[in-house]
Amino acid sequence: MSPEDALARLESLGDPTKAADMAAYHGIERRYLGIANAALDDLAKDWRGDDLDTRLALASALWDSDIHEARICAAKLLTQARLRPDDTTAWELIVSWLADLDGTAIADQVANAGAKRVVWDTSRLDEMEAWTTSDHVWTRRAVLGFTQPWTKQSRSKLTDEAVRDRVLGWAGLYAEDHDPLIQRAVAWWLRDLSRFDVPRVQAFLEEHGERMTRSARREAAQMLKRQG
Repeated sequence: MSPEDALARLESLGDPTKAADMAAYHGIERRYLGIANAALDDLAKDWRGDDLDTRLALASALWDSDIHEARICAAKLLTQARLRPDDTTAWELIVSWLADLDGTAIADQVANAGAKRVVWDTSRLDEMEAWTTSDHVWTRRAVLGFTQPWTKQSRSKLTDEAVRDRVLGWAGLYAEDHDPLIQRAVAWWLRDLSRFDVPRVQAFLEEHGERMTRSARREAAQMLKRQG
């Protein structure tokens, strides 16, 4: 699929009325086409049939268009457990998008793509550590989005537990970062983890809870109360 054909396909699915509603909802100045997420899933699934180099070129072009749905599709193209023969270029492309992040919908889709690459190669956590002190709030937030899979393991290995501890260390640094985006991200990471690892979440809240905002602390402990 060429970038020109892909963008034309997206254009053909647009709904001007829904596009206006989406622009108002997201509140971020860029072009919206008004395409349902299910349709974007179908397009990305079809386009993932191309070889990796073609997909990377398409993802890059879609991202550069700065159209909301095109950026969503760009990330969906790379949201795959295995990228053969080598996912290094895909990882580098995903990381290059961080500086452009400015809204939750696109940031979360990029995080889904990035998380697959980190699960594939956990040495990338070393690179991500530098993101925790970035001046860009969306890059700081990405640390928690890219590590979301480690909140959802009911039977974790020792290596997985080491990742959890490392991310919780970063979250501890974020406890006094009262930007709402960061507080919500910490709270959601802890809330999700509490479904499978109550002791670690309890220990985190005992050590860092007082430095979090009240609402974030309450959200983080939500599942603990239900389990208690």
